[in-house]
Amino acid sequence: MVSITYRKACVKLTDDVYEPAEDSFLLADATLGYAKEGMKVLEIGTGTGFISAVLQSNLDVDVLATDINPYAVRCACDNGVRTIRADMFSAFKPVQCFDMIVFNPPYLPTLEEDKVPGWLNYAFDGGVDGMRSICMFLENVPLHLRPNGIILLLVSSFTETEKIKFLMEEAGFESQIVLKEKYFFEELMVFKGILKDKTEKMKSSGNIT
Repeated sequence: MVSITYRKACVKLTDDVYEPAEDSFLLADATLGYAKEGMKVLEIGTGTGFISAVLQSNLDVDVLATDINPYAVRCACDNGVRTIRADMFSAFKPVQCFDMIVFNPPYLPTLEEDKVPGWLNYAFDGGVDGMRSICMFLENVPLHLRPNGIILLLVSSFTETEKIKFLMEEAGFESQIVLKEKYFFEELMVFKGILKDKTEKMKSSGNIT
């Protein structure tokens, strides 16, 4: 069986599951840079479990991962990542319990004729404008993240980065690009968002005492 090793983690690969690539490595680096010991971390769309495995191999954190692809769930579990099958947040109640949530979304603009057969399509298909999964994620993630919690979101220059900034602000996040890397056909970026504590914001504005 083919495997890859990165930052102390050895991850086995399998058919029908997205193989870690440049975007995976960039997001793994960002996750290691901002995760802290003892954090409760959720990774959405884990694939092989690569990013969560890297995190677990370097820090003492409580990691849970999800994927809609049943082959990915099995692969991630085989790689030592606690993984459940879910369509994004579908398996969770709206409880703010995670300190960090990480997502490498399908971001390629995809028409009907561009789709690939089988479960692997979920790893690439971002809808007509590449924004479908990103919009769904940003709409729902505040329900599962503790105040002042962190999200790390991988995006590509194929997507509307200004729109992503706007959507993050609308969802209550202070956002910034913390890592970026240029390739011959695109630029990959990691957005970091910190969920504003609404109570503290209201106190500072004098609305509550």
